[in-house]
Amino acid sequence: MNQPTYPTLAKQMHISGTVKLEATVERNGQIKEVKVVGGHPLLSDAAMNAAKNWKYEPAAEVTVETISVNFTPSE
Repeated sequence: MNQPTYPTLAKQMHISGTVKLEATVERNGQIKEVKVVGGHPLLSDAAMNAAKNWKYEPAAEVTVETISVNFTPSE
């Protein structure tokens, strides 16, 4: 899975935390839709952009997954 790019402004402001997403996963494993359900606004876009590129195992039906994306600055 692609790791999210830590937003420069969030890093400069020492903002860290978890962004919670809700994703609709198609039967072929592709993420169709992603929405933010919690987390810092400066981290949300990066989390959504990364999650849109993730792929799940194919399944018999469309599912809705809750995803947590953690941001921890590395110094």
